[in-house]
Amino acid sequence: MAAPIETRAAPDNPQPAGHRLTSPPEPEAGGGGLHFATDRFSMNVHGDADSHLDALCHVVYDGTLHGGVPASTVTAEGATALSVDLVRNGIVGRGVLLDIPRLRGVPWLEPGDHVTAEDLRAAEAAQRVRVGVGDILLVRVGHRRRRIETGPWDAARARAGLHPEAVEFLAERQVAVLGSDGNNDTAPSPTEGVDFPVHVLGIHALGLHFMDYLQFEDLVPLCEEAHRWSFLCVVAPLRLPAATGSPVNPIAIL
Repeated sequence: MAAPIETRAAPDNPQPAGHRLTSPPEPEAGGGGLHFATDRFSMNVHGDADSHLDALCHVVYDGTLHGGVPASTVTAEGATALSVDLVRNGIVGRGVLLDIPRLRGVPWLEPGDHVTAEDLRAAEAAQRVRVGVGDILLVRVGHRRRRIETGPWDAARARAGLHPEAVEFLAERQVAVLGSDGNNDTAPSPTEGVDFPVHVLGIHALGLHFMDYLQFEDLVPLCEEAHRWSFLCVVAPLRLPAATGSPVNPIAIL
């Protein structure tokens, strides 16, 4: 469910990932011999173009992380608490995809539009599925499809996402992970003085891991064909001790 990693600058990707071959094969004169091609890769993990998982140390609010852990535990050298290393063995569980554009009969939600708790419940009813305790909830807003069809835009300023009041649904159902093909938060923020209220409520308050900027365009037709919207979901972040997040490519197994 990962989107292709972007190596070109775009309005939503001012700091693109870097990828180059550090030792491309250079066959000796006359051919033959053994050669290895090697790569170097770098990326802004929390950018608006690439799929990633947010660790619990990613969100600092009023000087603390989740559970009241002091923000001072996160320094330039890394996080000594609540890093992505907490999920170094992966996350495996029941995934549930709720497709909000499908519910509304549109290809995507326009930037700035909100997904409410009522939308989530209506999508459950329409798709005949129910989100339960410990589930990996995936909410499609159509961000990736819009980007493919209309081109990149500055998603930091305008994007569809969950309304903060929808977090009550996450708490009520006791989900374990929240993922979306957007950022999970709406921009502009509907909460005065807080730019990412869903991140604050979900990660900082509830202790959920978030997955941002996934893509569901391959999964949706498979779910429609199978008439099911739940599946085994396997999330395997990189083992990056002290990191605030990781690139991620979740796998759905129907």
